[in-house]
Amino acid sequence: MSSERIIRGLVTAAYGRRFLVECADGITRDCVTRGKRNDFACGDDVTVAVQNDSQGAINDCAPRKSLLYRSDQWKQKLIAANVTQVVAVVAPVPSFDLNVLDCCLAAAAHAGIDALIVLNKAELPEAAVSEGVLAPFATLGYPLLKLVARDNIGPLRPLLDGKRSVLVGESGMGKSTILNQLLPEAVAQTREVSASLGTGKHTTTHARLYHLDARSELIDTPGVQAFGVHHLGFEDLASAFIEFRPLLGQCRFRDCRHLAEPGCALVAAGAAGTVSARRLASYRRLAEENIRLKRPDWA
Repeated sequence: MSSERIIRGLVTAAYGRRFLVECADGITRDCVTRGKRNDFACGDDVTVAVQNDSQGAINDCAPRKSLLYRSDQWKQKLIAANVTQVVAVVAPVPSFDLNVLDCCLAAAAHAGIDALIVLNKAELPEAAVSEGVLAPFATLGYPLLKLVARDNIGPLRPLLDGKRSVLVGESGMGKSTILNQLLPEAVAQTREVSASLGTGKHTTTHARLYHLDARSELIDTPGVQAFGVHHLGFEDLASAFIEFRPLLGQCRFRDCRHLAEPGCALVAAGAAGTVSARRLASYRRLAEENIRLKRPDWA
């Protein structure tokens, strides 16, 4: 009979095929996976076969309540599991990409995860233009918070209370500043741990979970240049643009892809101005890209 000890744990960081797991006995272990399975994400609840006080092997993963991930035509990139809120961070300088924001919000909507948009560096003169660009998202129901993270992180704190949030955004938006303001001691300690594991270079290139308090957690993620949603078929993609949902099912054809088909409710709404022409164009860009890739569900 095997003497292997099995213990439950929480994945708090992912470094390729290595994972930091906060185990139920209070010890955080550097863990590998068994076999070829490598599809674990920061925030996963797992079981670990304990090897010693510093190492272990992940056995399996509990069913997820949610999973945020992005994809391109070649592969999927898991971002975070069991999160309840995506915090999409943008800033006026450097300028942010609305297409990346659209995709991030679509991925969150598809996963059933609430989203909050944070306009950081709100003290800059350019922020007024950014706020105007983001106003349509607020009209759709996405909360929009103006923030000067380096000076006052206070307005963000209550919006993270009782939730497992994940910070997502392009490089330069100020995610690191937000994290450092919220958890300066924890971030410093993390750098020390990563250095001791020889993974210091990964502190800004892989997701990492932090405990804000006993009931709130925050997952930091590396900056992204693109946020692909190639995993969504046309029905899922259209539904992921939340303002399209009331119109779905009203098109002349049941298999309408909402591009140029006659009798399309979305096309009509775009022409009437009841849905954003920019957002409709963003959907079409993503849909046409999937068609070019000859995805079976877009054939």
